[in-house]
Amino acid sequence: MESKLLSNEVQNFITENIPTSVAKLALQKNPFPDIEWSTILKQIEAKAKAKQKLPSWFATDKIIYPSKISIEQTSSESTAKYKSSLISGKNLIDLTGGFGVDDYYFSKKMNTIAHCEINPELAAIVKHNFTKLQANNIICYTGDSATTLSSLNTKWDWIYIDPSRRNDAKGKVFMLQDCLPNVPENLNFYFKYSTSILVKTAPLLDITAGLTELNNVKTIHIIALDNEVKELLWELHKDYSGNTTIATVNLTKDKLEHFSFIMQAPIGNAKYSLPQKYLYEPNSAIMKSGGFDAVSQFYNIKKLHKHSHLYTSDSILDFPGRVFDIQTTFTYSKAPMQTYLKNTKSNVTTRNFPETVEKIRKKWDIKDGGTLYTFFTTDINNNKIVLICNKIK
Repeated sequence: MESKLLSNEVQNFITENIPTSVAKLALQKNPFPDIEWSTILKQIEAKAKAKQKLPSWFATDKIIYPSKISIEQTSSESTAKYKSSLISGKNLIDLTGGFGVDDYYFSKKMNTIAHCEINPELAAIVKHNFTKLQANNIICYTGDSATTLSSLNTKWDWIYIDPSRRNDAKGKVFMLQDCLPNVPENLNFYFKYSTSILVKTAPLLDITAGLTELNNVKTIHIIALDNEVKELLWELHKDYSGNTTIATVNLTKDKLEHFSFIMQAPIGNAKYSLPQKYLYEPNSAIMKSGGFDAVSQFYNIKKLHKHSHLYTSDSILDFPGRVFDIQTTFTYSKAPMQTYLKNTKSNVTTRNFPETVEKIRKKWDIKDGGTLYTFFTTDINNNKIVLICNKIK
């Protein structure tokens, strides 16, 4: 570890210059000739990224950061903390340790965490940081994680894996077999050392495609943060052969929005209706899940159209998503558009509608923003309709 980089003078300089543009700093003279100027600039850039995403790291003295890209790709503290609520037991091995954010939170739930990282430079940084964070029950291993797993020859309560796409997989449809490590190929090997495996994937992975590659999937967790899906978690248990549960959560500042359903269970048909008093838009985790009929059944709420994925009711419900009070509804045509929306300001959304938001804005001169929310969609009678709403939540 670079001791000069950890000096108080250099660390203070890094923290003080977080608000400053790195491009602007790069033109200045390096005040610390004994350290590469690019190294200091990279620390400033990465620490700036960590301020919102990793507040515990940001607030801890003498943390060393990897590249800005590594910070961008790592779990946020919010998702890592939620992830730790899904596991229990005494020990866990992380085969793809990375920057170690997930392991830091796993360590608060278990006695022993093994962090495996193939990149020796990153492994050294993470080991140093865990000491600073006082995460003393995390043991760091450098090298190939499969070799570490077999050489330790330990029974683990959980194996955690966050496979990364191989460089030669760019442009292909996202498949787990195109990632490192190749989880589908190695499942039997992993199950020798644990009966429970948690696999993290990017939201890009299609759920149906993932289920064709993976066996023993008990639950698929879809995790959104502030209504943006961040990751999928595939919970695998050895010898499990039952139905798969889809568990969605949207983590917000104020609360957690949960919704779950069993994929293979008979759900029944959704109910449909023309727009009533209230409009509901599911959060992004539910949108990713595809459980639209399950939402209709569970909340006893009506859909506007099979493919619109918007819901309506006459009485207000506590719903996992955005809720609106419908002010005006009309068929999409020139006269009412000119009356209600031309040369106005509104937040525009399209669902199951042939025109894009950009085209609608340009065509009717609708500026972005304001307090109105306008939905362009299709109703149960296949009519193109417009709903002007006030947002309730």
